[in-house]
Amino acid sequence: MQIQEVVTPAQGREFIEFPVRLYAADPSYVRPLDKDIETVFDPAKNKYFRHGDLCRWLLLDEQEQTIGRIAAFINERTARTFAQPTGGVGFFECTESQPAATQLLDTARAWLQGRGMAAMDGPINFGDRDQWWGLLIDNFGPPLYGQTYNPPYYRRLLETYGFQLYFNQFTYFRKVVIPLTPDYLEKAAVLHDPDYHFEHLRVKNLPKYAEDFRQVYNKAWVKHDGVKEMTPEQATGIMRKLRPIIDEKVCWFAYYQGEPVGFFISLPELNELFRYVNGRLDLLGKAKFAWHRWRGAVRTLTGIAFGIVPAHQGRNLEMAFVLAISKMVQDTRKVHYEDFVMNWIGDFNPKMMRVAEAVGGHIWRTHGTFRYLFDRSKPFERAPVIE
Repeated sequence: MQIQEVVTPAQGREFIEFPVRLYAADPSYVRPLDKDIETVFDPAKNKYFRHGDLCRWLLLDEQEQTIGRIAAFINERTARTFAQPTGGVGFFECTESQPAATQLLDTARAWLQGRGMAAMDGPINFGDRDQWWGLLIDNFGPPLYGQTYNPPYYRRLLETYGFQLYFNQFTYFRKVVIPLTPDYLEKAAVLHDPDYHFEHLRVKNLPKYAEDFRQVYNKAWVKHDGVKEMTPEQATGIMRKLRPIIDEKVCWFAYYQGEPVGFFISLPELNELFRYVNGRLDLLGKAKFAWHRWRGAVRTLTGIAFGIVPAHQGRNLEMAFVLAISKMVQDTRKVHYEDFVMNWIGDFNPKMMRVAEAVGGHIWRTHGTFRYLFDRSKPFERAPVIE
C-alpha cells in the first residue's frame, strides 16, 4: 500500500469519486454535492483556512487502486482550548481493512503531531459542526443533507486503532401531525407575558434576521466547548447561503421587549432532492432539483438550529415557542411536511435533549465524535456536560 498526498486536480477528483464506487451497491447512500466537498478544501471559499491548515491523502493498493482516503486539519481557534491540543480528521473512507485504516490514521496523526497537536477528533469537518460531523453509529438509512454516512464496520476500524467515544450526537424524530401532549400545552400556556412575541422569518428582511440569529447564537452557544463567537459577516453568509431553500413559514424567532432571545431554524430536507442529481448541481442537476421539489418530493422537515439565550431559559419559553410554531407547521393548508427531524444534539447538552423529548421527539439516529490521545498513558475524559 502507498499513501499519496492530494496535490493535483486529478487526485482531488479521485478523492471525491472513490466513495461513489465504494457505496455503489448501497441503496441508502446519497452522494453529497461535489461542490460541497470541494468547498471544504478550497482556501478561497472555506474561511477556516484563515486560522487553520489542512492536508489530505489517498491510499492505493499494489495495483494502484484507491482503497481509502482521509483529511487532517487544525483549527487554531479551538485546537488549544482542550487539555491536549486537538486537531481533527475527517472525510475518512476505507475498504474493510484494518491495515488500510491504520495506515491512513497513522499518516494523519503524524501530520498533526508534527504541528504540535496531542490528540485528534474524528471523523469531523474542517468547518462548522452542522456538516460532516461524527461517525454514523446506528440507523444506517439514507443520510440527511450534510450528515456523515458510513458502513457499520467503520466504528470497529476506529476503535481498534484506539479512538474512544468523546460524545454522542442524537438526531431526534417525530411525525409532524402528532399533537403536542395536554401536559405540554398546559405548561406552554403558562407564558402569557405580553413582552414576548414570536414571528416567522421574512426573506425580504433577511439582513435583520441574520443579525438576530447572530445575537442569540453568541449568547447561547459560545459557552460550548470549542465554539467561538459568530461575526456579522459569518451570520450574513449563512443566511445568504440558505436563502434559495428557505421556507419562511418554518423559520421562527422569539423576542422579549423587541430583543431577540431565541430562534428555530428548519429547512426542507434537501437530500430528498439531491438524491436525484448524482452530486452535480449543474444545469441538468438544477432542473432535476426544481422538478422534484415542484412535484412535492420533500416530505421531511429538518430542524437545523434551536437556541434560547441563557437569561430566558427555565421560563417555559421553549414550550411556548414550540407551541407558536406548531400552530403553523401542523396546519396542512399552509405547510405539507410529514416528518420532522432535528439537527443533532450532543449528549453533553441534556437541556436541549429534554426540549427535544418534551415536544414528542425520540432518538432516531446516533452519530458519535471520537477522540484519540497521542499519549496513550493520558487519562481519557468524555466531553463535559453543559449545565
